[in-house]
Amino acid sequence: MYKILVVEDDRVIADSIQTYMNSWGYDTICVCDFREVMQEFVSAGPQLVLMDISLPFYNGYHWCEEIRKVSQVPIIFISSASDNMNIVMAISRGGDDFIAKPFDLEILAAKVQALMRRTYSMGGQTAVMEYAGVMLNLNDTTVYYQGNSLELTKNEFRILQVLFEHGGKVVSREAIMTRLWESDSYIDDNTLTVNMTRIRKKLEAIGLKDFIVTKKGMGYRI
Repeated sequence: MYKILVVEDDRVIADSIQTYMNSWGYDTICVCDFREVMQEFVSAGPQLVLMDISLPFYNGYHWCEEIRKVSQVPIIFISSASDNMNIVMAISRGGDDFIAKPFDLEILAAKVQALMRRTYSMGGQTAVMEYAGVMLNLNDTTVYYQGNSLELTKNEFRILQVLFEHGGKVVSREAIMTRLWESDSYIDDNTLTVNMTRIRKKLEAIGLKDFIVTKKGMGYRI
């Protein structure tokens, strides 16, 4: 079942969209905390976002740009600010379509279905892992945290992926090296240490000091 995330401050409109899109077989989720839109986005893992422009704390343009740093999920803007300038802004910031308020729910459903068909006809999906506010994009091997992003090497990405998969639990050095060997990256114990040092320096550069913790004699955890 495809998921839709609704980022709409007007609760009446949000509830109407949720009820109607659910009747079409979508799993529709409404954002509740507008300070944590990215956290709710990652938690929901939606295949489409319906985004209002006027929101508390940060506007829809801001959240669209933040989502675009980690995902190419389709985004449809919905707003009463439907002048040409706002439509152009919405598309230039990463939006895929624009619907002016007030709107007919049948038109909304038709646009959602059309965009879903175009985007996912080849089976594409959003792939983001999250832990403690840090996001790992599985499609382009980048890490995102509080508006900052960094690119990882192939081995750095695979190491972090293993740690994210275990979500705070300790992973042994042997388990990490085995995963890398399975991916045709034959590294030894010393090379793993070098990679860990490099990853930590990169993470510190975007404000993530001590994100990877060493458990002496056991391994690593995030």
